[in-house]
Amino acid sequence: MEGLLHQPEWRVIDQSSAGLQFSALDSFGYDDALCASVGAGTAPATARTWVHDNTIVLGIQDSKLPYLQEGIQFLNAQGYQVIVRNSGGLAVVLDAGVLNISLIFPEAEKGIDINRGYDTMWALIQSMFADFSQTIEAREIVGSYCPGSYDLSINGKKFAGISQRRLRRGVAVQIYLCVDGSGSKRAEIVRKFYSRAKRNDETKFVYPMIVPEVMASLSELYGCNFSVSDVMQRLLIQLKQHSGLLYAGSLNEHELELLPGYLQRIAERNEPFLAMQKEADSQV
Repeated sequence: MEGLLHQPEWRVIDQSSAGLQFSALDSFGYDDALCASVGAGTAPATARTWVHDNTIVLGIQDSKLPYLQEGIQFLNAQGYQVIVRNSGGLAVVLDAGVLNISLIFPEAEKGIDINRGYDTMWALIQSMFADFSQTIEAREIVGSYCPGSYDLSINGKKFAGISQRRLRRGVAVQIYLCVDGSGSKRAEIVRKFYSRAKRNDETKFVYPMIVPEVMASLSELYGCNFSVSDVMQRLLIQLKQHSGLLYAGSLNEHELELLPGYLQRIAERNEPFLAMQKEADSQV
């Protein structure tokens, strides 16, 4: 962990409160702009934190489900907006109790090995909760939503998932942390989505069979009433220990110039799915 986390300076862009006021679509545009800027050397290593209100973020494979529109209509009826991200993985749940952390690094001359990025985030989360005795494991939790080899879990229950986005010599290592609320209730929403969007059809891609009981929040697993701000404080303490300078920042001039283009790209990708939701609204 020391190699990647130890930076001359860490800029922190905290949108854990402001993000409730804008679409999760924008967050993926922000991370792309930051990747391009950090990769070009016009900005230091950056940690961006973000929280969005009820949103289901689908992966590219989810957009190919045979009855996708029915699945989206179900999610809309439950009060969730639906978007499709520009990175890998499958459906995940965002709400006010889910904290997302993006660590944006510049690519070294030899590049950052993909597992090294994952291991860095795993080690960071372990250090953030080192005052608890429970072991945080990184392995696939079968039955979880968006399963992967770097699912973070305690006693077999998943509370976080890690992904990566690489762009213009910048690397964004992203994690969602279920901080509070019910992990199994979030998983049940995704289970019902797949049951409607896939039904019993045979598909080339194997979608997960969701077992809600294998997912939980940090508050449930630790028996504490964690808030997003509690976890933010733990993150800042760790970043400060690995930096010569830690400061709160915002997008610089170069990033503000880049941002509209990346926002437009993610918006264009989502036009068909947003149209589905508008059509569903008009039928209500």
